[in-house]
Amino acid sequence: MKTQLENIIQQVWQKEKRNLFTFLTGAGISSDSGIPTYRGIDGIWVKGTQFHKPEEFGTLRYFRQHPEEVLQYSLFRKKMFENASPNQSHFELADIENQLQDRFHLITQNIDNLHRRSGSKRIYEIHGNNREIKCSNGCKEILNLPVEINGKELDEDLTAKDKELLTCGHCGHWMRPNILWFDEYYDEKTNKKFSALKIAKNSGVLFIIGTSGATSLPIAIAETALKYGAFIVDINTEDNNFTDLIKNKKNTLIIREKSTEVLKTINEIIKKQNPKSYLR
Repeated sequence: MKTQLENIIQQVWQKEKRNLFTFLTGAGISSDSGIPTYRGIDGIWVKGTQFHKPEEFGTLRYFRQHPEEVLQYSLFRKKMFENASPNQSHFELADIENQLQDRFHLITQNIDNLHRRSGSKRIYEIHGNNREIKCSNGCKEILNLPVEINGKELDEDLTAKDKELLTCGHCGHWMRPNILWFDEYYDEKTNKKFSALKIAKNSGVLFIIGTSGATSLPIAIAETALKYGAFIVDINTEDNNFTDLIKNKKNTLIIREKSTEVLKTINEIIKKQNPKSYLR
């Protein structure tokens, strides 16, 4: 594995065009921080005696019918994210960015803010994030979640103050999390769709970490990178939708290991290519 990674990184390092090192991450990279995957059994939401699957409650349709329930769950996840800490994979990526600077881009499906908290800056959050809210009626402004709103326990309801702060000041409709729900489409404003595809087009290598490719834009990112000649490195513990895309293709590498050790190896290889980085 190390020799293959060295060969890939050396080739990309020497390229004048399509020389970006791009990392695409999903929920798997945050599992060591104690954050359950959204679609897994831990993602099931219990409200009263009702059990809801993410595909049901993670929709704009359900939000319009049960806004307080969905907002309560969002604030439950806010508390979960705040109580979690970035893990070694997050820190390895932040250090890799420090070596590569403008040649580094991080595209993440995660809304948990752990990449930012670990020090990464060149981030494209294609599923939005849990830090921000926007009007569910379409008012254009995106706002930070007010600091007065605290995270919730799973059975803790919204307060009167929460409801006031989660009401749009322009039209009076509910504010909602600035995230992509299952019945919504990717766009540029919230999801950086076109920016992410442009990065994929100019990537020399795309590292796919902790994501199965269950949604359309991550797969499109990989397809675009592959079309324009990038190396694709699939770093996951199991086969997935990306595996089906890249198997038997040239310039691809499949690694079935946890991300921490692989990212550590990638970081070490990049530092050898870039000895001046030690002086930073």
